[in-house]
Amino acid sequence: MAEKDTYLKGQLLLDSGQLSGSFFQHTVVLICQHDAEGAFGLVLNRTTGKNVGEMIVADLPEALKDCPLYDGGPVQKSALSFLHSDALLLDANVMPNLSLGHSIDELVELGESISPIRKIKMFAGYAGWSPGQLENEMKQKAWLTHPASLELVFDVASEQLWRDILRRKGGKYRLLAQSPEDLSFN
Repeated sequence: MAEKDTYLKGQLLLDSGQLSGSFFQHTVVLICQHDAEGAFGLVLNRTTGKNVGEMIVADLPEALKDCPLYDGGPVQKSALSFLHSDALLLDANVMPNLSLGHSIDELVELGESISPIRKIKMFAGYAGWSPGQLENEMKQKAWLTHPASLELVFDVASEQLWRDILRRKGGKYRLLAQSPEDLSFN
């Protein structure tokens, strides 16, 4: 990969319909890091069915314990990652006003600070690609891209996210959005 602008950091990857039967079927992945060393992303639309407090033994603020825990991907299920946003996040490392963190201490600090507009989303596991792997998957058209936004990361219901983005893309993607989870039912 020669040009920096071909990296997908800050973009959403959507299953293009070719990932049927895999972990990534109907997923939306936020690419948090992408460079010559590979890529790191978090699946935004798959919950674990558990709250953070049920899964993390750290002494977290009560407000964080009740938050849903998302299944960030198939790699290192015991690894904690979180996305957080605030009105003016000067040191944002994913996209404007959105940062990625991994430290329990940072998470506790965020949970204890008072900000009525702060948003936090927590993940167990992540999606990872070795150098060139994601680029090859893109060439095979396994993924569609879409610009990420804070609204899509935090506000659209996870079970509707994949279909909602496809509908927004319009055209042939609307048909894909209407496809059943199991294509044998079609």
